[in-house]
Amino acid sequence: MANKFRIGVSREVITKDGRTIFGEEATRILEDANVEWTILEDQPAGVTPDHAAEFDAICLMTAPVTSQTLSREDRKLKLIARFGVGYDSVDVSACNTFGVLLTITPDGVRRPVAASVMAYVLALAHRMFLKDRLVREGRWLDKGNFLGMGLMGRTLGVIGVGNIGAEVLRLAKPFNLNLLGCDPNVPQSEIEALGATKVDLTTLLKESDFVSVNCLLNEKTESLIGHEQFKLMKPSAYFINTSRGPVVDERALIAALENDSILGAAIDVFEHEPIDLNNPLLQLDNVIVAPHAICHTDECMRILGERSFQSAVDLSYGRKPGELVNPEVLTHPSWVDQWS
Repeated sequence: MANKFRIGVSREVITKDGRTIFGEEATRILEDANVEWTILEDQPAGVTPDHAAEFDAICLMTAPVTSQTLSREDRKLKLIARFGVGYDSVDVSACNTFGVLLTITPDGVRRPVAASVMAYVLALAHRMFLKDRLVREGRWLDKGNFLGMGLMGRTLGVIGVGNIGAEVLRLAKPFNLNLLGCDPNVPQSEIEALGATKVDLTTLLKESDFVSVNCLLNEKTESLIGHEQFKLMKPSAYFINTSRGPVVDERALIAALENDSILGAAIDVFEHEPIDLNNPLLQLDNVIVAPHAICHTDECMRILGERSFQSAVDLSYGRKPGELVNPEVLTHPSWVDQWS
Protein backbone atom coordinates (compact mmCIF):
# COMPACT_ATOMS: atom_id res chain seq x y z
CA MET A 1 0.00 0.00 0.00
CA ALA A 2 2.86 2.38 0.84
CA ASN A 3 4.20 2.13 -2.72
CA LYS A 4 0.96 3.06 -4.40
CA PHE A 5 0.68 6.28 -6.36
CA ARG A 6 -1.19 8.69 -4.09
CA ILE A 7 -3.85 11.06 -5.48
CA GLY A 8 -5.42 13.89 -3.50
CA VAL A 9 -8.73 15.45 -4.55
CA SER A 10 -9.61 18.96 -3.36
CA ARG A 11 -12.50 19.35 -0.94
CA GLU A 12 -14.58 21.79 -2.99
CA VAL A 13 -15.83 18.93 -5.16
CA ILE A 14 -17.61 17.19 -2.27
CA THR A 15 -21.39 17.49 -1.94
CA LYS A 16 -23.24 17.78 1.37
CA ASP A 17 -23.95 14.03 1.33
CA GLY A 18 -20.23 13.24 1.10
CA ARG A 19 -20.09 12.26 -2.56
CA THR A 20 -18.08 13.92 -5.31
CA ILE A 21 -19.85 16.10 -7.85
CA PHE A 22 -18.39 13.96 -10.63
CA GLY A 23 -20.55 10.86 -10.15
CA GLU A 24 -19.66 7.21 -9.78
CA GLU A 25 -18.70 6.75 -13.42
CA ALA A 26 -15.83 9.22 -13.08
CA THR A 27 -14.63 8.17 -9.62
CA ARG A 28 -14.53 4.56 -10.81
CA ILE A 29 -11.34 5.51 -12.68
CA LEU A 30 -9.66 6.01 -9.30
CA GLU A 31 -10.39 2.42 -8.28
CA ASP A 32 -7.33 1.37 -10.29
CA ALA A 33 -5.08 -1.05 -8.37
CA ASN A 34 -2.04 1.14 -8.97
CA VAL A 35 -3.35 4.12 -7.01
CA GLU A 36 -4.98 5.18 -3.79
CA TRP A 37 -6.93 8.40 -3.45
CA THR A 38 -8.42 10.54 -0.77
CA ILE A 39 -10.08 13.90 -0.24
CA LEU A 40 -7.80 16.63 1.09
CA GLU A 41 -9.20 16.83 4.61
CA ASP A 42 -7.10 19.77 5.73
CA GLN A 43 -7.36 22.29 2.90
CA PRO A 44 -7.16 25.95 3.87
CA ALA A 45 -6.95 28.69 1.24
CA GLY A 46 -4.72 26.67 -1.08
CA VAL A 47 -2.63 23.57 -1.64
CA THR A 48 0.00 23.40 1.10
CA PRO A 49 3.60 22.12 1.18
CA ASP A 50 2.31 19.27 3.37
CA HIS A 51 -0.08 18.24 0.59
CA ALA A 52 2.78 18.38 -1.91
CA ALA A 53 4.81 16.11 0.35
CA GLU A 54 1.99 13.60 0.79
CA PHE A 55 0.61 13.17 -2.73
CA ASP A 56 2.03 12.27 -6.14
CA ALA A 57 -0.86 14.02 -7.89
CA ILE A 58 -3.53 16.50 -6.81
CA CYS A 59 -6.78 16.98 -8.72
CA LEU A 60 -8.28 20.37 -7.91
CA MET A 61 -10.86 22.94 -8.89
CA THR A 62 -9.74 26.45 -7.90
CA ALA A 63 -7.40 26.04 -4.91
CA PRO A 64 -4.22 28.12 -5.46
CA VAL A 65 -0.87 26.45 -6.05
CA THR A 66 2.11 28.73 -5.38
CA SER A 67 5.88 28.53 -5.43
CA GLN A 68 5.74 27.98 -1.68
CA THR A 69 3.49 24.96 -2.24
CA LEU A 70 6.17 23.25 -4.33
CA SER A 71 9.50 24.45 -2.92
CA ARG A 72 10.02 22.12 0.05
CA GLU A 73 12.68 19.43 -0.34
CA ASP A 74 10.32 16.63 0.73
CA ARG A 75 7.90 17.35 -2.12
CA LYS A 76 6.71 14.26 -3.99
CA LEU A 77 4.01 16.04 -6.02
CA LYS A 78 4.47 15.42 -9.75
CA LEU A 79 1.13 16.44 -11.24
CA ILE A 80 -1.53 19.07 -10.73
CA ALA A 81 -4.66 18.08 -12.68
CA ARG A 82 -7.14 20.97 -12.98
CA PHE A 83 -10.87 20.42 -13.31
CA GLY A 84 -11.56 22.94 -16.09
CA VAL A 85 -9.47 25.07 -18.41
CA GLY A 86 -8.51 28.17 -16.40
CA TYR A 87 -5.23 27.83 -14.55
CA ASP A 88 -4.73 31.38 -13.28
CA SER A 89 -4.70 30.02 -9.70
CA VAL A 90 -1.61 27.91 -10.44
CA ASP A 91 1.91 29.34 -10.59
CA VAL A 92 2.99 27.80 -13.91
CA SER A 93 6.52 29.20 -13.63
CA ALA A 94 6.94 27.46 -10.28
CA CYS A 95 5.64 24.22 -11.78
CA ASN A 96 8.31 24.45 -14.48
CA THR A 97 11.03 25.24 -11.95
CA PHE A 98 10.19 22.27 -9.77
CA GLY A 99 9.28 19.82 -12.52
CA VAL A 100 5.53 19.59 -11.82
CA LEU A 101 3.17 18.74 -14.68
CA LEU A 102 -0.03 20.79 -15.06
CA THR A 103 -3.01 19.46 -17.00
CA ILE A 104 -6.47 20.84 -17.80
CA THR A 105 -9.74 19.34 -19.06
CA PRO A 106 -11.00 21.30 -22.08
CA ASP A 107 -13.39 18.55 -23.20
CA GLY A 108 -15.39 18.91 -20.01
CA VAL A 109 -16.21 22.60 -20.33
CA ARG A 110 -16.36 23.19 -24.08
CA ARG A 111 -20.04 22.41 -24.69
CA PRO A 112 -21.42 23.12 -21.18
CA VAL A 113 -19.97 26.64 -20.98
CA ALA A 114 -20.88 27.44 -24.58
CA ALA A 115 -24.43 26.21 -23.94
CA SER A 116 -24.51 28.42 -20.84
CA VAL A 117 -23.54 31.46 -22.90
CA MET A 118 -26.39 30.76 -25.31
CA ALA A 119 -28.74 30.25 -22.36
CA TYR A 120 -27.71 33.70 -21.14
CA VAL A 121 -28.23 35.19 -24.62
CA LEU A 122 -31.76 33.78 -24.75
CA ALA A 123 -32.62 34.74 -21.17
CA LEU A 124 -31.44 38.31 -21.72
CA ALA A 125 -33.03 38.66 -25.15
CA HIS A 126 -36.42 37.46 -23.88
CA ARG A 127 -36.06 39.33 -20.57
CA MET A 128 -36.89 36.05 -18.91
CA PHE A 129 -36.11 36.95 -15.32
CA LEU A 130 -37.93 40.28 -15.52
CA LYS A 131 -41.04 38.53 -16.85
CA ASP A 132 -40.76 35.92 -14.12
CA ARG A 133 -40.94 38.72 -11.57
CA LEU A 134 -43.95 40.30 -13.30
CA VAL A 135 -45.95 37.15 -12.66
CA ARG A 136 -44.77 36.72 -9.08
CA GLU A 137 -45.48 40.36 -8.25
CA GLY A 138 -48.98 40.38 -9.77
CA ARG A 139 -47.96 42.71 -12.61
CA TRP A 140 -49.36 40.62 -15.45
CA LEU A 141 -50.65 43.63 -17.43
CA ASP A 142 -47.21 45.30 -17.38
CA LYS A 143 -45.86 42.76 -19.86
CA GLY A 144 -46.26 45.16 -22.79
CA ASN A 145 -43.57 47.36 -21.23
CA PHE A 146 -40.97 44.60 -21.31
CA LEU A 147 -40.58 43.54 -24.93
CA GLY A 148 -37.62 41.32 -25.67
CA MET A 149 -35.10 41.44 -28.49
CA GLY A 150 -35.38 39.13 -31.48
CA LEU A 151 -32.16 37.39 -32.47
CA MET A 152 -32.45 37.21 -36.26
CA GLY A 153 -30.08 39.73 -37.78
CA ARG A 154 -28.63 40.76 -34.42
CA THR A 155 -24.90 40.51 -33.74
CA LEU A 156 -23.08 38.30 -31.24
CA GLY A 157 -19.46 39.20 -30.56
CA VAL A 158 -17.18 36.64 -28.91
CA ILE A 159 -13.98 37.80 -27.20
CA GLY A 160 -11.63 34.82 -27.17
CA VAL A 161 -12.21 32.25 -29.90
CA GLY A 162 -10.48 29.29 -28.31
CA ASN A 163 -11.89 26.06 -26.92
CA ILE A 164 -15.11 27.60 -25.56
CA GLY A 165 -15.47 30.70 -27.73
CA ALA A 166 -15.36 28.65 -30.92
CA GLU A 167 -18.09 26.38 -29.55
CA VAL A 168 -20.24 29.43 -28.73
CA LEU A 169 -20.02 30.46 -32.39
CA ARG A 170 -20.98 26.95 -33.52
CA LEU A 171 -24.03 26.89 -31.27
CA ALA A 172 -25.07 30.40 -32.31
CA LYS A 173 -25.19 29.74 -36.06
CA PRO A 174 -28.75 28.30 -36.22
CA PHE A 175 -30.15 31.50 -34.66
CA ASN A 176 -29.25 33.54 -37.75
CA LEU A 177 -27.10 35.90 -35.74
CA ASN A 178 -24.29 37.89 -37.30
CA LEU A 179 -21.15 36.52 -35.66
CA LEU A 180 -17.97 38.39 -34.78
CA GLY A 181 -14.82 37.00 -33.21
CA CYS A 182 -11.89 38.79 -31.60
CA ASP A 183 -8.76 36.81 -30.77
CA PRO A 184 -5.18 37.79 -31.71
CA ASN A 185 -4.08 34.16 -31.33
CA VAL A 186 -6.56 32.62 -33.79
CA PRO A 187 -6.04 33.00 -37.55
CA GLN A 188 -8.72 34.73 -39.60
CA SER A 189 -9.28 31.54 -41.61
CA GLU A 190 -10.23 29.57 -38.48
CA ILE A 191 -12.70 32.22 -37.35
CA GLU A 192 -14.22 32.44 -40.82
CA ALA A 193 -14.57 28.64 -40.86
CA LEU A 194 -16.89 29.05 -37.86
CA GLY A 195 -19.12 31.39 -39.86
CA ALA A 196 -17.81 34.50 -38.08
CA THR A 197 -15.88 37.61 -39.08
CA LYS A 198 -12.59 38.37 -37.35
CA VAL A 199 -12.52 41.95 -36.02
CA ASP A 200 -10.58 43.97 -33.47
CA LEU A 201 -11.96 44.56 -29.99
CA THR A 202 -13.16 48.10 -30.69
CA THR A 203 -15.19 47.00 -33.72
CA LEU A 204 -16.67 44.06 -31.86
CA LEU A 205 -17.82 46.22 -28.95
CA LYS A 206 -19.32 48.87 -31.22
CA GLU A 207 -21.24 46.48 -33.46
CA SER A 208 -22.41 43.70 -31.12
CA ASP A 209 -25.84 43.37 -29.54
CA PHE A 210 -24.45 40.64 -27.29
CA VAL A 211 -20.83 40.58 -26.11
CA SER A 212 -19.55 37.31 -24.66
CA VAL A 213 -16.16 37.15 -22.89
CA ASN A 214 -14.53 33.74 -23.25
CA CYS A 215 -10.78 34.37 -22.92
CA LEU A 216 -8.29 33.11 -20.37
CA LEU A 217 -7.18 35.33 -17.52
CA ASN A 218 -3.53 36.34 -17.82
CA GLU A 219 -1.41 39.48 -17.66
CA LYS A 220 -2.68 40.57 -21.10
CA THR A 221 -6.39 40.07 -20.41
CA GLU A 222 -6.66 41.34 -16.82
CA SER A 223 -9.01 44.38 -16.85
CA LEU A 224 -9.37 43.96 -20.61
CA ILE A 225 -12.89 45.39 -20.39
CA GLY A 226 -13.15 48.67 -18.51
CA HIS A 227 -14.84 52.07 -18.64
CA GLU A 228 -13.59 52.93 -22.13
CA GLN A 229 -14.71 49.59 -23.54
CA PHE A 230 -18.21 49.83 -22.06
CA LYS A 231 -18.55 53.32 -23.56
CA LEU A 232 -18.10 51.75 -27.01
CA MET A 233 -21.05 49.39 -26.59
CA LYS A 234 -24.58 50.13 -27.77
CA PRO A 235 -26.98 51.25 -25.03
CA SER A 236 -29.23 48.41 -26.21
CA ALA A 237 -26.47 45.78 -25.87
CA TYR A 238 -26.01 42.98 -23.35
CA PHE A 239 -22.74 41.87 -21.74
CA ILE A 240 -21.95 38.27 -20.76
CA ASN A 241 -18.93 37.04 -18.80
CA THR A 242 -18.32 33.33 -18.17
CA SER A 243 -14.51 33.49 -18.27
CA ARG A 244 -12.87 35.01 -15.18
CA GLY A 245 -13.96 37.97 -13.08
CA PRO A 246 -10.73 40.02 -13.26
CA VAL A 247 -10.92 40.14 -17.06
CA VAL A 248 -13.55 42.83 -16.44
CA ASP A 249 -13.22 45.97 -14.31
CA GLU A 250 -16.22 45.30 -12.08
CA ARG A 251 -16.63 48.93 -11.08
CA ALA A 252 -16.79 49.88 -14.74
CA LEU A 253 -19.42 47.21 -15.35
CA ILE A 254 -21.53 48.46 -12.44
CA ALA A 255 -21.28 52.03 -13.70
CA ALA A 256 -22.28 50.99 -17.22
CA LEU A 257 -25.36 49.20 -15.87
CA GLU A 258 -26.36 51.96 -13.45
CA ASN A 259 -25.92 54.66 -16.10
CA ASP A 260 -27.81 52.69 -18.76
CA SER A 261 -24.72 52.62 -20.96
CA ILE A 262 -25.70 49.01 -21.67
CA LEU A 263 -29.07 47.31 -21.31
CA GLY A 264 -28.10 44.41 -19.09
CA ALA A 265 -25.61 41.70 -18.21
CA ALA A 266 -25.27 38.05 -17.28
CA ILE A 267 -22.32 37.33 -15.00
CA ASP A 268 -21.04 33.97 -13.79
CA VAL A 269 -17.64 35.16 -12.51
CA PHE A 270 -16.58 38.03 -10.27
CA GLU A 271 -13.45 39.90 -9.24
CA HIS A 272 -13.74 38.43 -5.74
CA GLU A 273 -15.41 35.08 -5.13
CA PRO A 274 -17.63 34.42 -3.37
CA ILE A 275 -19.16 37.80 -4.15
CA ASP A 276 -19.89 40.19 -1.27
CA LEU A 277 -23.64 40.30 -0.67
CA ASN A 278 -23.40 44.11 -0.60
CA ASN A 279 -21.97 44.21 -4.12
CA PRO A 280 -24.12 46.62 -6.21
CA LEU A 281 -24.42 44.02 -8.97
CA LEU A 282 -26.77 42.07 -6.72
CA GLN A 283 -29.08 45.06 -6.36
CA LEU A 284 -29.62 45.60 -10.10
CA ASP A 285 -32.66 44.08 -11.80
CA ASN A 286 -31.02 44.04 -15.24
CA VAL A 287 -28.34 41.55 -14.21
CA ILE A 288 -28.45 37.75 -14.10
CA VAL A 289 -25.85 36.22 -11.77
CA ALA A 290 -24.57 32.73 -11.02
CA PRO A 291 -21.97 31.46 -8.49
CA HIS A 292 -19.24 30.56 -11.02
CA ALA A 293 -21.26 27.47 -11.76
CA ILE A 294 -23.60 28.25 -14.66
CA CYS A 295 -22.09 25.38 -16.65
CA HIS A 296 -22.21 22.86 -13.80
CA THR A 297 -24.24 19.98 -15.14
CA ASP A 298 -23.91 16.24 -14.66
CA GLU A 299 -22.35 16.03 -18.13
CA CYS A 300 -19.80 18.73 -17.39
CA MET A 301 -18.78 17.32 -14.01
CA ARG A 302 -18.52 13.75 -15.25
CA ILE A 303 -16.15 14.67 -18.07
CA LEU A 304 -14.07 16.97 -15.86
CA GLY A 305 -13.64 14.16 -13.36
CA GLU A 306 -12.90 11.52 -15.97
CA ARG A 307 -10.23 13.56 -17.74
CA SER A 308 -8.54 14.80 -14.58
CA PHE A 309 -8.53 11.42 -12.85
CA GLN A 310 -7.29 9.69 -16.00
CA SER A 311 -4.34 12.08 -16.17
CA ALA A 312 -3.32 11.04 -12.66
CA VAL A 313 -3.79 7.33 -13.29
CA ASP A 314 -1.86 7.56 -16.56
CA LEU A 315 1.07 9.16 -14.78
CA SER A 316 1.01 6.43 -12.13
CA TYR A 317 1.84 3.98 -14.94
CA GLY A 318 4.50 6.22 -16.40
CA ARG A 319 2.31 7.39 -19.27
CA LYS A 320 2.42 11.01 -20.36
CA PRO A 321 -0.87 12.67 -19.34
CA GLY A 322 -2.92 14.47 -21.97
CA GLU A 323 -3.78 18.19 -22.18
CA LEU A 324 -0.47 19.31 -20.70
CA VAL A 325 -0.42 23.08 -20.16
CA ASN A 326 3.33 23.39 -19.64
CA PRO A 327 5.16 21.15 -22.15
CA GLU A 328 8.36 23.07 -21.39
CA VAL A 329 8.46 21.23 -18.06
CA LEU A 330 9.47 18.11 -19.98
CA THR A 331 13.01 19.54 -20.22
CA HIS A 332 13.26 19.38 -16.41
CA PRO A 333 15.63 16.67 -15.15
CA SER A 334 12.63 14.84 -13.66
CA TRP A 335 11.19 14.20 -17.12
CA VAL A 336 13.87 14.79 -19.74
CA ASP A 337 14.37 11.06 -20.42
CA GLN A 338 10.83 9.95 -19.58
CA TRP A 339 9.00 10.36 -22.91
CA SER A 340 11.79 11.19 -25.35
